[in-house]
Amino acid sequence: MSIVESTEPATTVPESSTDRRRLGLSVAAILAAALIWSSSFAVTKVTLAEIPPMTIGAMRFVLAAVVLGLMVRTRRDKRLPSPRQRLLIGFAGLLGITVYFALENVGVDWATASDATLIVASYPIITLVLEIPCGRARFSVVRFVGMLVAVAGVWLVVRGQTGSGGEHHLWGDLILIAGGVIWAVYNLVAQRDDSGASPIVITYYQTLAGAGGFVLLSLFEADRWSVPSGGNLVRIGFLAALCSVVAFLLYNYGLRRLEPSVAVNLLNIVPVAGLGWAVLLAGETLGLPQVLGGAVVIVGVTLGSYRKSNTHVAKDG
Repeated sequence: MSIVESTEPATTVPESSTDRRRLGLSVAAILAAALIWSSSFAVTKVTLAEIPPMTIGAMRFVLAAVVLGLMVRTRRDKRLPSPRQRLLIGFAGLLGITVYFALENVGVDWATASDATLIVASYPIITLVLEIPCGRARFSVVRFVGMLVAVAGVWLVVRGQTGSGGEHHLWGDLILIAGGVIWAVYNLVAQRDDSGASPIVITYYQTLAGAGGFVLLSLFEADRWSVPSGGNLVRIGFLAALCSVVAFLLYNYGLRRLEPSVAVNLLNIVPVAGLGWAVLLAGETLGLPQVLGGAVVIVGVTLGSYRKSNTHVAKDG
């Protein structure tokens, strides 16, 4: 059975308070994940001065897989996905962890910072474009306008950023767009999971597959390996524990009850939260355009999360 939007009064039933509460928890989980992820770029950028990008990914996600594996072993609920279901979950992990983060690292490195942020802000639209032909969502004018408003707000936030993309600028933009397609496909694949396993178990198998992919990619950087400093080990631990374990657990929990395009649209709060980190940690100040842009992003995210208050139950065809 699945819940789909409908405008037919004869078959609609009011959304219960329990459904609304669960939806609210899902939105809160995605926003919490976004808040955590908003701090990862600055941490990763500092770490890149000593450790190459694919090696950072390998260290980060191998450590995260170990932590999640220990959490799974200590759970009372020992239900595990079937081998077929593990393959689907693992495939999602390769897409959402290995392929996406590899493309993001290269794209952000080659493109300008403002280009990267604006392209990432367009990911909800890319996701919606893929959702509709797959029958996973219906086109909503309000939701689409909300996504465009969020992109406009992100532009206001980052328009003061400068930087020359160099000769790789265009390639960086194209790689980031490809990353958006991969992230959209990851969301669609991850939501197809029917194992009934907990978010911890699902995140564990995704992370295990993603870590394996990064280990293979990191072998191409073996000639650049060195013993990392204590500070960078702490940063890797932060990326693994919070940005990989906690954030992905929250995101996978929220993705269970939200359409992928809605979940991805909520991530547009990342540049706004990033401004907050810059003020708190780096002592930066905010200008009026940035404050206004943050407000516009919040309005766009709210509109992009619009859903009808009535639902009806329909059998999967």
